[in-house]
Amino acid sequence: MTAPNDAIVATPINTVVLQNMLPTAKSLPASFRKALKVTLALVLLLLIVGFVLVRVSGLWGILFPSHQHDTVAPVLPELHAPAILVFSKTNSFRHVDGIEGGGRALKAIAGERDWDVFATENGAVFNDTDLGLYQAVVFLNATGDMLSERQELAFQRWLEAGGGWLGIHAAGDGSHSGWRWYRDNLIGADFTAHILGPQFQVASVIMEAPDHPLARQIPTTWEHEEEWYSWAESPRTEGFTIVATVDESSYSPYQKILGRETDLRMGDHPVVWSRCVGRGRAAYAAMGHSAETFDNPVFRDLLGNALSWAVGEVRGECQASKGGR
Repeated sequence: MTAPNDAIVATPINTVVLQNMLPTAKSLPASFRKALKVTLALVLLLLIVGFVLVRVSGLWGILFPSHQHDTVAPVLPELHAPAILVFSKTNSFRHVDGIEGGGRALKAIAGERDWDVFATENGAVFNDTDLGLYQAVVFLNATGDMLSERQELAFQRWLEAGGGWLGIHAAGDGSHSGWRWYRDNLIGADFTAHILGPQFQVASVIMEAPDHPLARQIPTTWEHEEEWYSWAESPRTEGFTIVATVDESSYSPYQKILGRETDLRMGDHPVVWSRCVGRGRAAYAAMGHSAETFDNPVFRDLLGNALSWAVGEVRGECQASKGGR
C-alpha cells in the first residue's frame, strides 16, 4: 500500500520508441501509397466539381442565401414611354437559363412594339425617381431577399399609384415569404414545391378567362413543357382573377426524390393570374424555368399580352388607361 505522502512517479514516454512503432510514408507499400494519392486526388476533384456545379446550377443561393441590398442606383439610359424595367436579382436560387432566355424574349417582344427595356439586377433602381420612368416592371425569376425595406415601399407606392407588374416563374416561389405585402398582393398563395422525377413535363394549359386581356388570341387549351409549381391553396380563394389553370391529369404532379413521393395536386391549380393593386395592375405566370420555355410561341404571345396590359396599352381589368400611370 502506498503511503499518503509518497509521490506517484510517472514513467516518461519514450518518444523515439513510439515514433518507431508508427508507420511512415516510406514504410508503406508502394501500391498503397499510390492508391492513397489517387484517392486524395479524386476526392479533391469531386469537391471542385461539386463546388462548380452548385455555383453554375443556381443551388448556391439556396444553400447560402444572400441578404445584400444595393445602395447605389444604376445609371439609366434615355427612356421613352412605354418603358419596361426587367429585374432579375437572385439572392436565392438562380435560374441561369431562364433569366437569359427570358431576357432575350422580353427584349424581342418589346422591340416588336417599339417599347424601351432596361434590364438590371441592381435593386437600388427601386426608388421613387427611377421607378417613375417606367410603366411596367417585370420580376424575371427574381428570388430571395432582393430589396431593402425602403426599396420595397418605393415599389409598393409605384404600383399602387398606377404601375404594372408581371412576375415570371420564380417570382412566385417560396423565397419571397419574408415580404408579406408581396405575398398577399401579388402572389396570393404559399409555394409548396415543384414536380421532380421527371422535373420537366408537358401538360395542358386551360385558359379560364378568355375575355381577360392576357388571354387575347390565346388558344383555349395549349401544351407547354415546364417545371410545374404547386401552392398550398389556389390564389382564387384570396380574390385573384384566375386566367389559366393546368390540367393535373395531363402530367404527373408529384415530387419524387430519394425514394419519397410527395403529392403536389391542388385540384384547382392556377398557373396564370392577375389582380388590381390600388390603381395598378399585377399579373403572374408560373412558367419560365428554362430558356426553352420562352420558345413556345403561345407562351410568348401570353407574355406580350401581359406586358401590353401592364403598361396600360390594353384596357380591361383595373381600367388601365394608355400610359399606365
